[in-house]
Amino acid sequence: MITFSQRTELEAAAFRRLIQHLDDNKDVQNIDLMILANFCRNCLSKWYAAAANERDIEMDYDQAQGAIYGMAYSEWKDKHQTPATAEQLAAFAKRQK
Repeated sequence: MITFSQRTELEAAAFRRLIQHLDDNKDVQNIDLMILANFCRNCLSKWYAAAANERDIEMDYDQAQGAIYGMAYSEWKDKHQTPATAEQLAAFAKRQK
């Protein structure tokens, strides 16, 4: 049996590993994540900001994106995001139904 503190530590470590994995795989586009898993780096940013605000920690969406992307989103987008293909857009639309 693990304690609440240990569980929190493990969850935090797993989350940090997820962020590192996404950072190591920048070729995986957000739309791909949305199609396959119905969440993306932007979703993580929103959840991160919400968690901070629920704990009375001031954090806006841009700050949360910086924590998730490791840089400003606009910079990440310029460096790593490619335009969505027609196939990706169709798959995303299908996923949203």
